Amino acid sequence: MSAPDASLALLQGPIAGGLERMREVLTDQLHESSPAVRDMIDHIARFRGKQLRASLTLLAGEATGNATDEHPSVACIVEMIHLATLVHDDVLDGATVRRRVACVNERWDNQVAVLLGDFLYARAFALSTDLSSRLCSRVLSEATRRICVGEIEQSTRRYDFEMSQADYESIAGAKTATLYAAACELGACYPSGNEESGARMRAFGYEIGLAFQIIDDCLDVVGDSELVGKSVGNDVEDGKVTLPVLWTYAQAGDGVRARIRDAYTLPEDSALEEGRGVSRAMLLRSVCDLEPGVEYAMARARELTRSALDRLAELAPSPARDALEALGAFVLELRW
Repeated sequence: MSAPDASLALLQGPIAGGLERMREVLTDQLHESSPAVRDMIDHIARFRGKQLRASLTLLAGEATGNATDEHPSVACIVEMIHLATLVHDDVLDGATVRRRVACVNERWDNQVAVLLGDFLYARAFALSTDLSSRLCSRVLSEATRRICVGEIEQSTRRYDFEMSQADYESIAGAKTATLYAAACELGACYPSGNEESGARMRAFGYEIGLAFQIIDDCLDVVGDSELVGKSVGNDVEDGKVTLPVLWTYAQAGDGVRARIRDAYTLPEDSALEEGRGVSRAMLLRSVCDLEPGVEYAMARARELTRSALDRLAELAPSPARDALEALGAFVLELRW
């Protein structure tokens, strides 16, 4: 077991029983008579990954004293929505590998991947209607709306090298941190818990989620796909200008700025000729020093993580609170 996997196992220790129940519910929900759909479900089971958002739902419930018998089902709904976003994101990003296996859009095609994502959303919201409270449906439908808005906003800001950090964080927060926030909020206040506690945990989840996305954006420009376990360089290929690049561009002189723009925008044949057959991400790394930008972005991720952990101060001591506190270190140790 790798060090990150061992750390995750320790984090999930206080909710081991709830996670096992969540996985049972997930298996039941993803059962399908269609052989074609079963084949795809079996395939995506190989990149379900850390189930971090589902874990946050359960940990927030335990840490706030709000855990109920329905929390594993709520966590399952969160996990299905996350899986749907992964399948759709891979289509949007043109990704080919996730968790070291072929993405759905790579093994089949984009049309099938979009439909499978829709299938997962449908199963998630169908399960939410079986719960005793409508809170889960309300919170997660709003979260899904915000995720879509974030993705749309990002698609309209391609090649925007003048984007402010605030705008970048707003988009990154919407498309990624929103589901972290919803997971923590539901853990703390489903079905009718303390609203103040729910708001505090929602803020915790949002900041952890935004830190996660910033680190993921750093991995995309300087990470090793073999270590990361998924395709990297997709943001550059797709024209997405993320925080490490924004900072690098802002600090650069006119000549370097022009070369950064060329790495993103030159016609493919010209870009490959300029870079002697390398990818756009590799070309970007060759025309500028991204390390200071990555360092700046990582410092921002650490700042967000510290702020998130400060929000746990009012929680009573417990193994679940300890796990939430350790989560910050886990997020910051994502593999390069």
